[in-house]
Amino acid sequence: QKVTRSESSQARKSQHAEEAVFYMNCRAAYLTVLKSSLENIKSKEQLSLVLQQAGRNPSQKTVNKYWTSQTTTLNFDDFCTILKKEKPATKTELLEAFGKIDTDNTGYILHDELYKILTTRGEKMTPDEVSTIIKQADFNCHGKLDYNKFCDLYMTTSEQCCKTAREKLEVDNRFKQQQFGSQVETSSEGITMPVSKPSPRILRKTDHKLAPTKGDSRTPSRPSSAQSCKASISTTLSLGASSNRSIKLIEPDTMKEWHCAQSKGCFYLEEDGEIISHKYKLHLPQRSTVCITIKPLNIRQVEGKSCHWLSVDTALYILKENETQENLQLVSFTEQQNKEMFGWKGELGSGIYWLLPFTTGCRLKKVKAQMTGEAKLVYRGEDGELALTKEFRAALSDIFETIDLDGNGLLSLEEYNFFELRTSGEKCDEEAWAVCKENFDMKKNELTRQGFMDLNLMEANDREGDPSDLWVTLLSLGYNKALEMTEACPFVIDIYAEKCKPRIKAIYLEAGSLQLNRAVCKSVVNKGEAKVMDGCENIIVYTYKMGKRITSVIENKSENKVIIHVNNEQSKNCLSSRGLIVFAVEVAPKSTMVSQHVMPLNEQEEWFYNCVHSLV
Repeated sequence: QKVTRSESSQARKSQHAEEAVFYMNCRAAYLTVLKSSLENIKSKEQLSLVLQQAGRNPSQKTVNKYWTSQTTTLNFDDFCTILKKEKPATKTELLEAFGKIDTDNTGYILHDELYKILTTRGEKMTPDEVSTIIKQADFNCHGKLDYNKFCDLYMTTSEQCCKTAREKLEVDNRFKQQQFGSQVETSSEGITMPVSKPSPRILRKTDHKLAPTKGDSRTPSRPSSAQSCKASISTTLSLGASSNRSIKLIEPDTMKEWHCAQSKGCFYLEEDGEIISHKYKLHLPQRSTVCITIKPLNIRQVEGKSCHWLSVDTALYILKENETQENLQLVSFTEQQNKEMFGWKGELGSGIYWLLPFTTGCRLKKVKAQMTGEAKLVYRGEDGELALTKEFRAALSDIFETIDLDGNGLLSLEEYNFFELRTSGEKCDEEAWAVCKENFDMKKNELTRQGFMDLNLMEANDREGDPSDLWVTLLSLGYNKALEMTEACPFVIDIYAEKCKPRIKAIYLEAGSLQLNRAVCKSVVNKGEAKVMDGCENIIVYTYKMGKRITSVIENKSENKVIIHVNNEQSKNCLSSRGLIVFAVEVAPKSTMVSQHVMPLNEQEEWFYNCVHSLV
């Protein structure tokens, strides 16, 4: 056990070291083009330039992916997020690309052929740009390009860009120390912080004026020093393994005579780490005592494979709909616990309520792919016909179980469209559904499990056995190449009402909304312990413990934005939703935002939460 803990500690230190180097390189590249990490990227050209300084060579298509028609600026955190996604090209990848042109594997490409390809295919280059490449003596001779040498020069140039940027940063830091002595750390440049502005993709979903309150959904910022902080608050909680279980227990079995409604749903992890899920409307025809619960959906158990999602924390926020959907009032949230199930019991008046599922992201996050081979999805039988493998059929059965929201064993057009929106971004209309009805097994105009299997088999046949499209579907639903669901968490919601029949319906499948972020903040402000920052009465940190989760919220009552440094270095056996031990956040004027969610790394052991929030 000591060896295991030691290895785990070394792994964590190694990961933190990697993160520190990554953010140093990000900052070095950023400051080569911009004066400060607080300054925003203001154009496509600037974005392309900083990416090049970071050793990337972005195509116009790549730049357009991050700089859309809705984008006005990108901040340093956006830049770091982009670099995490856009990995630098390796020499192997470059050689493979050239190898597709050099089919004879000679190691050379004729200038005439290169000119034709570069000026007519893909992102077309100008004749002058191609001529510049051809004239380089280092990798051209006798009318041919030696692409092996070209790749070597490309890699060297890329590495030199990064090295030059780092050296410039070191020189700048030494210059600051000479000018300001020990005060170098008080410069805002000494701490690189995230800005609560959502990414361009999010801006299309929400009101720009309300965007700053969405700070808790941002990617965590860089590690930084706390020495430049002006005022601070320290919060300490020592928790035993038994404290992970709530005293208040819900026992739905005692409500067997009550009316019940149920719906399933799922949390899905996006490429950028954002979490999306179903959102629901609950209709109560009359006032009644109700019990609302949520828990991970326990689908089939495969021997030898762990069900990662069963350890994911879940919660529901209950909001009352008033005159408009935008004007929702927080009623309560599921803070009572019974094992993996969370719930709330109380009285609700008649009307429409919104149920917003929530998970902290502590346990549902991107994992490094450990490739152990790719599972086989289809095979050809003795008759030459394509068939689905046993493993793929089992995964499809689980998927069917998850997307069958009402649990009736059939997929309605509405349920199927949630699946389509997630996997392809499109919807199936009534006409297309009628075609499905003609070709696949249906009952009462709903797709059966066998019909769903046959639909996927047809897709494989359409591609003559190529599983590429099937993998797109699986990956978008949180599966890895070993057919394990590691980046999704299916859940089930149960509504018990004493005096009337409740109705629940899934309405959206989307990222955490502004209403959800407000609800999380408000619940912590209402129930948590408040601490005013010493020497700065306008900054209040609220900390609330619920079962095996601690949430801290920062309120900024001042007229100016503030930068708060968050340090968890003294915490033990803790897992932060931010993914870093030390980070910084920017809180907009007159606003509240989630600082972090924390859970025990190992629930069977004692955990110690010690967090210092400091004003920079």
